[in-house]
Amino acid sequence: MKQNKWSSSWLGLALLMLVLLLAACGNNNSTAAGNNNVPPAAAATADSSADGTTASTTKIVSTKNGDIEIPVKPMRIVTDDYLGSLIALGVTPVGTPGLHLKNLYFAEALKGVEDIGDYGNVSLEKILALQPDLIITAENDPAKYDNLSKAAPTISVPYGDLKNAREELTYFGKLLGREQEAEAWLAAYEDRLAKAREQVDQAIPPEATFTIFEDVEKAVYVYGDNFGRGGQPIYQALGRKPPSGVAAEIMEKQYVELSKEMMTQYAGDYIILTSNSRTLEDYKKDPLWNTLDAVKNDRLYVWKEERSWYYDPIAVLSQTEELAAWLSQKQ
Repeated sequence: MKQNKWSSSWLGLALLMLVLLLAACGNNNSTAAGNNNVPPAAAATADSSADGTTASTTKIVSTKNGDIEIPVKPMRIVTDDYLGSLIALGVTPVGTPGLHLKNLYFAEALKGVEDIGDYGNVSLEKILALQPDLIITAENDPAKYDNLSKAAPTISVPYGDLKNAREELTYFGKLLGREQEAEAWLAAYEDRLAKAREQVDQAIPPEATFTIFEDVEKAVYVYGDNFGRGGQPIYQALGRKPPSGVAAEIMEKQYVELSKEMMTQYAGDYIILTSNSRTLEDYKKDPLWNTLDAVKNDRLYVWKEERSWYYDPIAVLSQTEELAAWLSQKQ
């Protein structure tokens, strides 16, 4: 009997020790799972893919401002420009300047997007509040760029670096990991532009010249092929040319301020004119404008800045088809 009692006590003690050991192991596992000492950067740069391999969640992009580490799949983008390219790729930013929110070519796609301030003078405070993981900008001012880069990784693509819709879509498709979306959109884009170009070529002689004007209060501006007001649709999409004597100047400078007396030097056979205050009938009655052959021969197209200012891929496509419809009636 004494031996059996001792054996039972020993067995009970062994069981108790086993329970304590298992509890200690459980505590150690919980501590490891909740360890807060893992560096955030290390945790953010890798993820497990479906096949069990480790995939990076960030990548390095080489820019004029150096190598920038950005998310492979950014989810909260703030952009002060190039908005049309993002929309074309199926990407909706969380914030953009108020001017872009008025873009009639894709206003429906911007519902719920936050206004980050005036175009060219955005609010850093508003941007910070949106907690972006990527900022896209055309800003080329070092001080402004530095401010933006404090809020999130910032990619600057200054004006003129991307010359047309194909360059824009290709660049941003690669940047955002949407190469297939870019190619699909561009295929449809090129097809529609080809149809518009054929429509115009059947109506307008190939030697006919075109000028892009903007009329403001005391001056007139003439534009090249990459500064809005219809330059991309006319000169790039439809393949038309400005008057030979001024072509090199306006294509190099992209915009030139003129006195109204200088207009005759730059006016082509057809004029695409931006004006916020005057109509086609106003120009037909104007003694100065009516000296131009394009006005006298009803080859003047007048539209407001809200339709001509934008030159993103979506706007260019719509503008090209609009101008092609007008030009096809001029044969």
